[in-house]
Amino acid sequence: MALVDPHYKFLYVDIGSYGRFADGGVFNSCSLANALENDKQLNIPADCRLPGSNAISPFVIVADDAFAMKRYLVKPYSSRNLNQEQRIFNYRLSRSRRVVENAFGIMSSRFRVFGKAIPLPPEKVTKLVLAVCCLHNFLLRNKTSAEQYTSENLDRTCDLPSITKNCRSNRHTNEAIVVRENLCNYFNSAAGAVSWQMQAITAH
Repeated sequence: MALVDPHYKFLYVDIGSYGRFADGGVFNSCSLANALENDKQLNIPADCRLPGSNAISPFVIVADDAFAMKRYLVKPYSSRNLNQEQRIFNYRLSRSRRVVENAFGIMSSRFRVFGKAIPLPPEKVTKLVLAVCCLHNFLLRNKTSAEQYTSENLDRTCDLPSITKNCRSNRHTNEAIVVRENLCNYFNSAAGAVSWQMQAITAH
């Protein structure tokens, strides 16, 4: 389980859960989820206006269908019977989630230890993975180092197989639904739209 910033750095990692556990279950039991329920522990900035708009939004974590949506955690709309605005929202959210996939892709491409099963006991594997995450962040510490570490010819596709099951949950709070609707409206407004989003959803 990992939280990644826009620059591919790991802000939080939780290592060592069993593969049979669902992503949402791992998240709900980790220290990050507990801290997010009391955001004073994390010094999360206050809600603010979205760029070029009067709409107010909290800072959120982008997630996929495996997670239960909360005020601070946004996931896509269900893939059934989507209208145009919802499809655009899902596309924009998918572009953000791609950063996470790229972070794992960069790390697994550079650290070949992840290319096959690691012949170590679980407790040592946990330490190894944590050490690699730290090295990954260190190599992204400045522009010069990051350019060498994430060179253009590097395959950023994550080839690490998923070992967790998706656990879909429809138990969203009303507040979480409002946050997603506000972001959806913003991405479909003149202030929040990008020029290629309509073409992107048409191509798909």
